[in-house]
Amino acid sequence: MYLFFRCKFDTPLSKGVTPPNYYYMGEQKVSIAQEITTMQRFVRNLLRDVQAFEYMLEHNWFETDAIRIGAEQEMCIVDTRTFKPLCINMQVLDKMKRYTWVTTELAQFNLEINLTPRLFTGKCLSELDKENVSYLEKIREVLRGFRAEICLTGILPTLRKPDLDIRNLTPKPRYKALMAAIDSQMLGSAYELRLSGIDELLVKHDSPMLEACNTSFQVHLQVPPSIFVPMYNMAQALAAPVMAISANSPIVFGKRLWHESRIALFQQALDVRTTHDHMRERSPRVNFGSGWLDESLLEIYKEDIARFRVLLAGDDEEDSIATILEGKVPRLRALQVHNSTVYRWNRPCYGISPNGKPHLRIENRVIPAGPTTTDAVANAAFWLGAMIGMGHEYRDIRKHVSWEDVRDNFMKAAQFGIDSNFNWFHDKKISACDLVLHELLPMARKGLQMRGVASTDIDKYLGIIEERAKLHMNGARWQLRTFTKLTKECSRDEALTIMTAAIVKNQWNHIPVHQWNMPTANDLDEYRPAKLRVEEFMETDLFTVQQEDMIEMVAELMDWRKIRYMPVEDAKGNLCGLITSRLLLRYFARKNRFPDQEASAVKDIMIAEPITISPEATILEAMAKMRENKIGCLPVVQKGELIGIITEMDFLRITARLLERLEK
Repeated sequence: MYLFFRCKFDTPLSKGVTPPNYYYMGEQKVSIAQEITTMQRFVRNLLRDVQAFEYMLEHNWFETDAIRIGAEQEMCIVDTRTFKPLCINMQVLDKMKRYTWVTTELAQFNLEINLTPRLFTGKCLSELDKENVSYLEKIREVLRGFRAEICLTGILPTLRKPDLDIRNLTPKPRYKALMAAIDSQMLGSAYELRLSGIDELLVKHDSPMLEACNTSFQVHLQVPPSIFVPMYNMAQALAAPVMAISANSPIVFGKRLWHESRIALFQQALDVRTTHDHMRERSPRVNFGSGWLDESLLEIYKEDIARFRVLLAGDDEEDSIATILEGKVPRLRALQVHNSTVYRWNRPCYGISPNGKPHLRIENRVIPAGPTTTDAVANAAFWLGAMIGMGHEYRDIRKHVSWEDVRDNFMKAAQFGIDSNFNWFHDKKISACDLVLHELLPMARKGLQMRGVASTDIDKYLGIIEERAKLHMNGARWQLRTFTKLTKECSRDEALTIMTAAIVKNQWNHIPVHQWNMPTANDLDEYRPAKLRVEEFMETDLFTVQQEDMIEMVAELMDWRKIRYMPVEDAKGNLCGLITSRLLLRYFARKNRFPDQEASAVKDIMIAEPITISPEATILEAMAKMRENKIGCLPVVQKGELIGIITEMDFLRITARLLERLEK
């Protein structure tokens, strides 16, 4: 299997012009490093790339006279009728062959735009925004033919676990190679998600496809080698407040979790570790880092080579030392490949500029996609300005804040977003909003002014960040409040659909998220639950009993909880029976007539082999089964294990909502 890599940053600075192919680093074939000889050859090239990189640093080969910015916009494709993921990216790209700026992502319901790098000055921010909008509009034109839309959000609210089946992997060799390579390192039996917020998510998955949940707006800043170390440390310190104010990923599979759930989800999606009896530490391939940079960018590359085994080996070999001896700039292909399999939230990147000189940049992977292009560029403006402003004010931030506090802040921001409280410089305790308003926004404004960014751009984009902080409202908080409100008015699936429809509508009206109103249950013109799966519809907060439990206790439980059906399970959670209110009524009626009857435990009166349904079935299939068998309840079972239940009351709620829509 092969993996192809392309540098997405090394393009000319012309506006809207398709760059000549020679400005790209090119596509490189890469295979899974399984054979010893293949791996050894690749590692040899990797070590030579490190030596070549060190030589170029020592001899000042890198570009220093230009500072550029760039970005990558990831997105989800959704069905305009259901607002659920639509796996059509290959069909869409087939109709957009002439455009080099749009490409695939891991899942078939994802696309990515590579925006043109531009000099960090003048109207660079509004130009970036304008280009993004124009590219998205071109994609939308094609999507209309598929009855599809774009949704910009860190994690799509309507995304379901079945959408992450490996069959929905984009059918390209590079993605198959990546999935196989990660699987080959797996120590446990499955990938696990464990997250707690307002709700809790504990779920296993059979592949690293969970990574496809995440979409982001990745921002690049070119940095001269002489100041790369202090600037990278500043990027680490700024990660928490930038994430807090821009968080937009609070809901996963209908569960309200972290404000920026992408952070934990991405790490756990690719986490091949497992628990042990011992305390040995193993680093995840998705990580924030292990400490400050001290002397050189090479510390990151060397640490990643030392900590993480080679997953993929380059077939397109390059002797970087020989290239340097010829006076040419090497592409460092082996180093690029290995760097692409280690996911730091602030990732160092090497590239070759249009003038042929190598350059360095920091890629900020913290910022989520959306909710609008304007919001995304505002987030970028805040980070870029704060980077320059902080660099001017502080030579070495290590003297002002500890690494431990910076890492702690990062995790707090991921969990609590705009509600976070940070440990800031000189052990100061401060809320995210106060930090942004009173310290970082003035610093970001000064930084953008120093770069000569147009005042109209500064006012517009930093003004959005300021209003978010003043109103205490960002994408994550809007989603959490909206979803909580809607679930009191309609089913969970309908609430997610209404909310996603509102996101799509607002993003194309270009209304910043802090100005969004919360939708109501009647705002969606049409809701189509017919193809809803049982697992999306079933009740999972179950009250159950076991076979030896007293019948009287079961009656009390059902009365307390106002339920008519009680599943019976064994100690391992396997379904072994069902108690209904009718059975209890019959039992107590007989007991009044025959006080000496022998029945006393659940096993004596339960339905021993209740009719069940699988979680993959549709609700139409569930309705048909209940109607044919004249029953009011279906336990949902997977491999014998009880995982949920649906009753006639669930269908009554859906029917009532549909009737209300018809009346409207």
